[in-house]
Amino acid sequence: MVDGTLIQEGQTKLLVPRDHSVSGPGKIGHSVFFNEQMAFNRDVSVMFLRTLDKKISVADTMAATGSRAVRIANEVPKADVVANDISCCAVPYIEENIRINDLCNCTASNRDMHSLLAEDIFDYIDVDPFGSPVPFLHSAIQGCKRHGYIAITATDTATLSGAQKIKCRRRYQVEPLGGPMCHEIGIRILLGTMAREMAKFNKGLKPILSFSVDHYFRIYVQSLDGASYADKSLDSLVYLSYNPKTLERSFSKEADKNYMYGPFWGGKLFDNGYISRMSSDGTFAQRRCDKMLRMWSDEIDEVPFLYEISEISSYLKLSTPPLEQFVERMNMYGKTTKTHISPTAFKTTLSLKEVIDVYKECVKVVECSN
Repeated sequence: MVDGTLIQEGQTKLLVPRDHSVSGPGKIGHSVFFNEQMAFNRDVSVMFLRTLDKKISVADTMAATGSRAVRIANEVPKADVVANDISCCAVPYIEENIRINDLCNCTASNRDMHSLLAEDIFDYIDVDPFGSPVPFLHSAIQGCKRHGYIAITATDTATLSGAQKIKCRRRYQVEPLGGPMCHEIGIRILLGTMAREMAKFNKGLKPILSFSVDHYFRIYVQSLDGASYADKSLDSLVYLSYNPKTLERSFSKEADKNYMYGPFWGGKLFDNGYISRMSSDGTFAQRRCDKMLRMWSDEIDEVPFLYEISEISSYLKLSTPPLEQFVERMNMYGKTTKTHISPTAFKTTLSLKEVIDVYKECVKVVECSN
């Protein structure tokens, strides 16, 4: 009998270690890893895979207790799942979770994920490591079927967001940038890295869903076979020029002394066709899922990068207007939305000069109304 505690997540019963993590990135202890806060991450996997509405082979390559794999097998029709983990201590939890949910479409596996993906290919591959996903990208790409899907989690957010520049240069071969845009930049570094790695195999990528929440970044991409797709993906990489004194930012396909940050993914982060088909029915964190689906669906995806309202306030030395009111006024002049990446940020198709002009106008209106 496996020792642990029984919980309910979504429509699935899960046996997890008693000493599991409940928030933040968690710590690897002596028992099999499980983090309650990642329930939303698992919800999104279920919501996404339901949109495919076809028979799919799934590999959860670092399954630990099998929580994600078992939920997919139990909550996604037509999914055939391999729940793999390199730790022999994880297998009893995976097998017990398969048993208590009476699943015949989920198989426990105790292998190195590189070995698994060298021998078998799947429609959907999930890579959720502790820390950086970089060492696992090649195997995930090679193990993904033609036009299949790969989901990647990165919890090395300090590295991707520019707080650890040397490590970012070494690990991702990117010049990062901290500051107000750092979390969006982290997402775009991860996507850009994936594009460059996939191009080595004559594959391109199509971003389906890319987001920053809690302590991690997460991307879902579709693999597109062919050199033309690889070239198109590489053509989506950009370098950034940013002046914090003037807030000016611009992009270039080539790096030079002005465009020194990057390369970043400069294309879209979302595919609204998939997002519009995603449903929160039966998820664990349904209210949060509904909120995020609305935000992803509404968020401007034509242009990088976001603006932080506090950044503009500091630059202009003016008070900060309510974000809702500011966004509403911005939309009188051009498309502007809030972003899931930060509760105090927005994205817009307007130029910096137009943003500043509207900001000054909005501050005056707020001051007069007070």
